[in-house]
Amino acid sequence: MTAPTNINPVIFIHGLWIHSASWHPWIELFGQHGYRASAPGWPGDAPTVEATRANPDALNDVDIEMLVDHYSRIIGAPEVKPIVIGHSFGGLIAQELLANDLAAAAVGIDPAQIKGVKALPFAQIRSAFPVLGNPANRHRTVGLTPEQFRYAFGNMLTEEESDALHAKWTIPGPGKPLFQGAAANFSRHSPAKVDTNKADRGPLLLTSGSDDHTVPLKVTEEVFALYEKGPGETDLHVFEGRGHSLTIDSGWSDVAHVVLKWLAQKGF
Repeated sequence: MTAPTNINPVIFIHGLWIHSASWHPWIELFGQHGYRASAPGWPGDAPTVEATRANPDALNDVDIEMLVDHYSRIIGAPEVKPIVIGHSFGGLIAQELLANDLAAAAVGIDPAQIKGVKALPFAQIRSAFPVLGNPANRHRTVGLTPEQFRYAFGNMLTEEESDALHAKWTIPGPGKPLFQGAAANFSRHSPAKVDTNKADRGPLLLTSGSDDHTVPLKVTEEVFALYEKGPGETDLHVFEGRGHSLTIDSGWSDVAHVVLKWLAQKGF
């Protein structure tokens, strides 16, 4: 493996229902390209998938503010700011860290929608229904069945691959971030609000799978449109024929290499 040569470290942030260990192939690949990378879990996550599944209540009431604070503390005040790369809700957290001057650059892969997005595709509603369908889930942790995962994440995969990913990587997820996201446009001080007009920030890459059910392309396009109105540097990349599983399925390296190429273009 190549010794780290890139100055900025990389922090990977997972989203709902997927354990941070799923980033290990990314960490290895980025290490081969000279990056010092890590994937710290959410507050309440145990070190392994199995241990997290065994104690799901540890994630009860974890919300967006807690996640931002958690990763802010992990970053601290280093001389060199990290690059933050997040998937799904991790992509929203990455944007908040960038807007808060805690990151040198950020990548949101199929990022959860921020305040101001009005699109609400049916696929997104159906994907979130296992949580949002019961108001009591706001304060507890909810897992996905293989069938629910297949619709929300694995809709572009074979049933066999989707079920294998579900068995390998899924963990219960706190319901509160989904409820906060759903109510973002009705809350003046929503934790899903991001300053898209900030000028003095590093570059941001937003990506979307064209067939994502959990965060449909239309949602990411609206997020990109919000950023386009501001002065900050923002790019959009669409992965054709890909769903929400694109960071963990058999095509993950294609996504990772797009991110690596973008970082190189930005001088990181």
